[in-house]
Amino acid sequence: MIKTDVLVVGAGAAGLLLALHAAERGLDVVLATKGTLQESNTAWAQGGVAAALNLEDDSPAAHAADTIAAGAGLVNEAAAELVAREAPQRVEELLRLGVAFTFDLHGGLALTREAAHSHARVAFAADNTGAAIATTLADKVGAHPNITVVERACAVELVGGAEGCRGAWLVADNRLLGVAAGATALATGGSGQLFSRTTNPPGATADGLALALAAGAKLSDLEFVQFHPTALAVAGAPALLISEAARGEGAIVVDGAGERFLFQTDARGELAPRDIVARAIFGKLQSGGVAFLDLRPAGSPDAICTRFPNIAAACARFGIDIATAPIPIAPAAHYHMGGVLTDLWGRTSVPRLYAIGECACTGLHGANRLASNSLAECLVFAARAADDIESILRDEFPGAPFSSPPAFVEAPGDIARLQAAMWRSAGIERDAVGLQALLASIAAQELSRQLIARPALEARALWQASRYVARSALIREESRGAHYRKDFPERDDTQWLVHIIWDRAGSAIAPLPVPR
Repeated sequence: MIKTDVLVVGAGAAGLLLALHAAERGLDVVLATKGTLQESNTAWAQGGVAAALNLEDDSPAAHAADTIAAGAGLVNEAAAELVAREAPQRVEELLRLGVAFTFDLHGGLALTREAAHSHARVAFAADNTGAAIATTLADKVGAHPNITVVERACAVELVGGAEGCRGAWLVADNRLLGVAAGATALATGGSGQLFSRTTNPPGATADGLALALAAGAKLSDLEFVQFHPTALAVAGAPALLISEAARGEGAIVVDGAGERFLFQTDARGELAPRDIVARAIFGKLQSGGVAFLDLRPAGSPDAICTRFPNIAAACARFGIDIATAPIPIAPAAHYHMGGVLTDLWGRTSVPRLYAIGECACTGLHGANRLASNSLAECLVFAARAADDIESILRDEFPGAPFSSPPAFVEAPGDIARLQAAMWRSAGIERDAVGLQALLASIAAQELSRQLIARPALEARALWQASRYVARSALIREESRGAHYRKDFPERDDTQWLVHIIWDRAGSAIAPLPVPR
């Protein structure tokens, strides 16, 4: 048993920065990560951090307005204004910590424009921004005397009762470990592994959703899954993300004849919001066509390889020279707008339990995330949660006996079948018939009693999350943002300008918060 002030579950940008801020305040922190300190969803992020840094041309108000527009009517405007206001501070903090952002010829931060942004406001580190941030933060965390890192550790369950969360049981290197904490923060990342085709790493298994729900927290907006429009589509290759920044820099999407086709769907073409571009490409593929991302209009071969070195190297492994040939692409599951419902300090509905980063739902993204707002959200809410945790830990936490650890978990043995069914029926296009069949197959999937270990815990989380994503998608009888129903293809603000909230008792419909 370990006792600590703060337990952080997850080591992406959100978890790392929260741990660092809490430790700098003199708090003892235990940070648990499923892999090593350097492995996370953040490390896979290519694009950058959205922040209004050039105040001559841009402003936080413009950033907030773009966020609200992209979110298709469901954005919490207070969250959008907050993130737009505080994101520049967080980018400046990363610079002080030593993150190797790309600079322009004048010595200032280079900024690029991505889809649905009205200005160039995305700070980046070549095409490897996430890894640059994660590596820097991980180095600082690993060296901090107030932080204990537990690697190869999965959270089994959260511990607590009516008085709030008091920590968690972990399984680390095949042994159970109890961590009693004054505050616990879930920073477990996304849920891309719900789908057979995803840009996410293997660990993106919706862990935070399952843990929070079992502990009594609320979930929101689970039907809104963002499918990135441009992921590598080569037989035998993973769905490698081809950054949004490529289109921002001038890359174009073409069909087999080399013709651009996105303007047939939206006047913004390649710079339309992700959901529109993804559906246009998906429609082309469904009709028997092919789609390519052509980077050649973005610059000379040397300039392309300099700007996108990691994409160039990754594609080269599959025989594609991005500087001289177009890249075969298809959409893939990329980001979950829904998650554990929180307020603007990262607080869940369970006292002393926080959720930050992709596993949280702050309302920032609404029905469709604006490109590069994910890292901005991680950083802003990590800092805010640390502030709030410091304030609550001034009050003594009532002691109570720690629960006994579980010995087994009920989980499916065949996740591949679930992932394929989710992609087929809860993917880019959905309808009632497919969703009902999906829910029946999920309910019928055989569960077995398995020893506590990472594969069983991940399988359980995916199985549980799949039910809530599919049920939410079935309830919302309209199309909005990333949620597209073939049988209800129009947006319906008269009935569906609402959130679908889940807890252990079931679902509820919640109206939007009134703007300040």
